[in-house]
Amino acid sequence: MKSKEATKTTYRLPIGPIHPALKEPVMFEFEIDGERIVDADVYLGQVHRAIEWTGMRRNPIQILYLAERICGICSISHPIAFARAVENAMDIEVPARADYIRVIQGELERICSHVLWAGVAAHEIGFDSVLFLTWQMREKALDLTEYLTGNRITKAIITIGGVRRDVTKDQLPKIYETLNYFKDNFEKLRHMFLDDKTFKMRSQGVGVLTKKDALELCAVGPTTRASGVKKDVRVDQAYCAYGDLDFDYITPDVLTGEVNGDVYDRIIVRLLEVKQSIDLIEQCIDKMPSGELVSEPKIPKLLATIKKTKGEGFGRYEAPRGECVHYVKFTGESDHPYTWKVRASTYNNILPWIPMLKGEQIADIPLVAASTDPCMSCTNRVAIVDSGKRYEMNKEELHRLSVEKTRRLMA
Repeated sequence: MKSKEATKTTYRLPIGPIHPALKEPVMFEFEIDGERIVDADVYLGQVHRAIEWTGMRRNPIQILYLAERICGICSISHPIAFARAVENAMDIEVPARADYIRVIQGELERICSHVLWAGVAAHEIGFDSVLFLTWQMREKALDLTEYLTGNRITKAIITIGGVRRDVTKDQLPKIYETLNYFKDNFEKLRHMFLDDKTFKMRSQGVGVLTKKDALELCAVGPTTRASGVKKDVRVDQAYCAYGDLDFDYITPDVLTGEVNGDVYDRIIVRLLEVKQSIDLIEQCIDKMPSGELVSEPKIPKLLATIKKTKGEGFGRYEAPRGECVHYVKFTGESDHPYTWKVRASTYNNILPWIPMLKGEQIADIPLVAASTDPCMSCTNRVAIVDSGKRYEMNKEELHRLSVEKTRRLMA
């Protein structure tokens, strides 16, 4: 009688944990039958950067600059979520003009993030020429970010109770010039991703996340909206100036009339959200009221008030990848928060990887994983154990398999 081990046709494919120098390392463990993924599991928590611990030993003004560094691509999202948590605890009312400027900066960041993601997705299936084009477009958004804030990545524009920089009339021509550039190139971007035959073959029916799984696994952002779940903090619990603006949820049926929840649908949602962000920025410029930029400009006075604050605050924000949450607690004994807790959107989008990856090929792992726009560093090494023999597969080899599959389909 043959043993179970002798009749077993699958083998393990562990990937990760990834480089500890970057945030949110993760380890996958796949069960593979030939080229097909039978099962998958995810392990978190390999490295902790102690950002929260460090923040609880600093005052909220100092923490803002730590919050910016939770994620370089979401360096507006986290400071706004943190500022809103503190403002909630202190019952601070942010000036209307500052709320509009926060929306402008947030939507500009969304454009940067989604266009960057589109380039990475193209690279994972071997279309590096598309990667270069999308990143050329992203440079325009970063140039505008630098023009408005003085910085390209960590903007240092958010403060407790408002913003540190205004959007002036002199800056409007540059803003409109950049927005018009995106409008002029949007159709080209849409055509490359949504009409190209090979893109469709690589993305349609791949990495499917059903609406049921998206709800049960608490997916957020474009990942859940691509599965037909209408969930967006900007609409559900409008903050900043979003309640004054005209917009709605973006789901794939807006364009195609149907929802499949695959990689192709996640491409649709992000591309349409780029167009939506352009419109939201234009609405903000048209409707922006005059007034102050910050509720309390004197930092020492603000910190003295924080020191007397006793209570909790909660800040929600719809980052490019989905909802991120910041929680703070003050005891009234110090200007340092007693507790600061952050939940980034990637945390919610980890478990949905499992149903998305089951049944797919090894060559689809980079594309499916990238389709949720995870905020983590690249996988350094893969160790494969097959019939007792161990060999290693690095990131370049995994990418090569993905590109080869694209070429087979093109042929």
